[in-house]
Amino acid sequence: MVDFRKYGIEKEKILVYENPLQCEEDIKDFVLEGSAAISFPQGRMRLENKLSAKEGQKANYVLWCPEDFPSDIYIEWKFTPIREPGLCILFFAAKGKDGKDLFDPSFAKRTGEYVQYHHGEMDGFHVSYFRRKEADERRFHTCNLRKSYGFHLTAQGGDPIPNVSDVTSSYTLSVLKHEKDVYFFIEDLEIFHFHDDGKTYGPLLQGGKIGFRQLAPLIGEYEDLKVYEIK
Repeated sequence: MVDFRKYGIEKEKILVYENPLQCEEDIKDFVLEGSAAISFPQGRMRLENKLSAKEGQKANYVLWCPEDFPSDIYIEWKFTPIREPGLCILFFAAKGKDGKDLFDPSFAKRTGEYVQYHHGEMDGFHVSYFRRKEADERRFHTCNLRKSYGFHLTAQGGDPIPNVSDVTSSYTLSVLKHEKDVYFFIEDLEIFHFHDDGKTYGPLLQGGKIGFRQLAPLIGEYEDLKVYEIK
């Protein structure tokens, strides 16, 4: 776990959610938007597209954890890339517009197409990592943080995860969101930091849900999801 003291945080960290992501029962209440093949071949949640990558955005999807989390949190999970190209995204602090629940029945149905998540009826942060899709992404690996509503690129850093051919084990990824600051880490290495003034890219985001997104035809595996409240 990241040493919060390096970032001037001396507050208590309380584990508020833990999910091993080892079997179908672990995600029985998760919400899938779009079409995905979800399996657990190694005791880890494996996500892959069900539709052909030739379908473009229609082949992509988001898998939401149903829980609502507080504003100041630390999210940690393990990730193993199995097949590229593609990319992965973690949504966090995601809420429906006007502060409504993300799954408010008045909203149009979301089906995994990207525009629905940055210019749809929701606000949130999303960090994209293991970006191995377009030619420029494959020659120079970065992780990006965007804030929505909108498509605001707020922070960027280098991605230390190698291509699939050189992966030998899982990687621990984590997001720290505390007051006005967002940090992203891979193996406790700080990748980027964003200080949100609450004006330039819209109001500060308070609480919300988290969700996993993949772009076809990438296959990735996930395990040991933990969320801590900082208070």
